[in-house]
Amino acid sequence: MSSLSQSHRILFLNTLAFTICFACWTLNGVLVTYLTDKGIFNFTVVQTGWLLGIPILSGSIFRLPIGILTDKYGGKIVFSVLLLLCSIPLFLLPFASSFLSFALLSFFFGLVGTSFAVGIGYTSIWYPKEWQGRALGIFGMGNTGAAITTFIAPTLLNYLSEKDPINGWKMLPVIYAVTLVIIGILFIVFAKNKTNPGVSKTFPQLMSPLKNARVWRFGAYYFLVFGFFVAYSQWLLPNFMNVYSTTLVMGGMFATLFSLPSGVIRAFGGYLSDKFGARKVMYWVLGSSIAISFLLMFPKMEIYTAGPGVLAMNNGVVTEVSADKIIVNNKTHQINTKKDSDVSTESVFPVKKSWQEIVVKQNQEVKKKELLAKGITQINFSANLWVYLVLVILIGISWGIGKAAVYKHIPEYFPNEVGVVGGMVGLIGGLGGFFGPIIFGYLLNYTGLWTSSWIFIFIVSVLCLLWMHRTIIKALRSKSPEFTREIEDK
Repeated sequence: MSSLSQSHRILFLNTLAFTICFACWTLNGVLVTYLTDKGIFNFTVVQTGWLLGIPILSGSIFRLPIGILTDKYGGKIVFSVLLLLCSIPLFLLPFASSFLSFALLSFFFGLVGTSFAVGIGYTSIWYPKEWQGRALGIFGMGNTGAAITTFIAPTLLNYLSEKDPINGWKMLPVIYAVTLVIIGILFIVFAKNKTNPGVSKTFPQLMSPLKNARVWRFGAYYFLVFGFFVAYSQWLLPNFMNVYSTTLVMGGMFATLFSLPSGVIRAFGGYLSDKFGARKVMYWVLGSSIAISFLLMFPKMEIYTAGPGVLAMNNGVVTEVSADKIIVNNKTHQINTKKDSDVSTESVFPVKKSWQEIVVKQNQEVKKKELLAKGITQINFSANLWVYLVLVILIGISWGIGKAAVYKHIPEYFPNEVGVVGGMVGLIGGLGGFFGPIIFGYLLNYTGLWTSSWIFIFIVSVLCLLWMHRTIIKALRSKSPEFTREIEDK
């Protein structure tokens, strides 16, 4: 078997395992919502929020140590052990009878989220530099596991609960656990272990790359393109239901339209990073994130403001007042009355209506330029649902490309520490997925605007772009001072 064929086999196993792990990682989003909705568990809103976030948290904070273990012992060993161990809490989940037991088991099966750090380190060592962007992009398509759970889990829950509405759900985590065991066995049988011979052996040496500011800059990018992707995968459903009054099913479908293309496009992002360079791709990604989040900032709103009024053309006495006119000394002043027609909710752009309200009375003496009727303008912005959905899908696609571009950087700058650096960057990104909904919730409570989350994303996108651009300019000035001076003089 050729080296490339073996590499492709490892890539296939890695991608398959990561897809299943990501599906398990997001299982609570469907399962806990179902159990609460059916009254099987009386979880409070706060408890539900924690159960949704706990697997994301554990799968994020342990990415760094798992990445270190991958660098040191190889992906086959670490991935096989991870898959088999994480199946155990899923097998035990049907026996959970309280919030505490459910939370504890969720914490442990949430460790499947660390599979990303394993796969990144394991995939990169099997491919040459010119192939790594595409390979890591294909591996990252495992993010579509979230969409798989969104589609399959609700149908399975309904089917399993037909005969036993109370206990039928218990088979779902068992099905997921069996799937993890099968993939773990496939890994043991068909995968080949490989470690990077250049990897440092001592713990201080393994951790030394974390002193490099570049690692934290990559982490900031990933906080945006992956962390907010995970956060919005959860946040979009209540957003659509509250702002656009969609049903649960339709809101879920719209949320899937955001998450599915973002996962699939990641492979294309890897190809673009290989062809044009990860830095150019990140410029495009951050620029588009700024532009699209800016357009998404504007809320569904209705504004009343002062409009064009009617002024007296000369001194005199008001001799007649009616709904559509005012007469002053035989001089007629036309009045625009308010129309009761509804503003279309399908409008893409803001819609304006203006009218006047009379402020004078008959026989009242007025002077030239005195206000006879004040103007009122109503501006209605419906934040068209379909335009909003298209923009959300576009920013998801942009982030999907960005996820591949971020990880294209890592083997280029840290070829011997892909696991530890990839683990740290993944940790920071995962924390974005955990803290994102919490930040969005506080912003919503403070501002009363669902679009306040997009304002936050806009700010983070701008900061990331400025940080990247400043770093590049600084590097140019350091390595090519004469060339930089020529550019600045022009």
